[in-house]
Amino acid sequence: MRLIGLDPGLRRTGWGVIDVDGSRLSHVANGAIVSDAALSLAARLAQIFEGLESVLAAYGPDEAAVEETFVNRNPSSTLKLGQARGVVLLAPARTGIPVAEYPANLIKKSLVGNGHADKNQMQAMVGVLLPAAKPQSADAADALAIAICHAHHRRSPQALQAAAALAAVARGAPA
Repeated sequence: MRLIGLDPGLRRTGWGVIDVDGSRLSHVANGAIVSDAALSLAARLAQIFEGLESVLAAYGPDEAAVEETFVNRNPSSTLKLGQARGVVLLAPARTGIPVAEYPANLIKKSLVGNGHADKNQMQAMVGVLLPAAKPQSADAADALAIAICHAHHRRSPQALQAAAALAAVARGAPA
């Protein structure tokens, strides 16, 4: 089973691909899609979408997982992150790949055992669980963490329900 974790962001969207064989995880690839801050919001969202289409085509994941949005103090930043997140949810859903969503504290708890772990702890645990991975950025490391979380929780009823709803919407059916 090949999984992709996606860490949405307007400036940088991290992605990480892993293979799962039973309880064994192996690193495939990781990186980040960077949008050009000089472009309009619509053009930046298109860059993210096109970059994700390329990654999905290159690695052919069976399932995707995305971190849920947290609310910033700045409503404008939260809205822009939400728009980037929408693109990140759309790209795999349009190709028929089921998409699950996980809150940040569940991702942290799944990897480190603490829902309030810091970035250094998360990156260290990604290195322990995927020793061959050399994440190209913090965003890529976060995406690998999301993929690992999905590997642990992908059969939960909540993850399956969310993936089914997103797949239905992608097919044009009501949610």
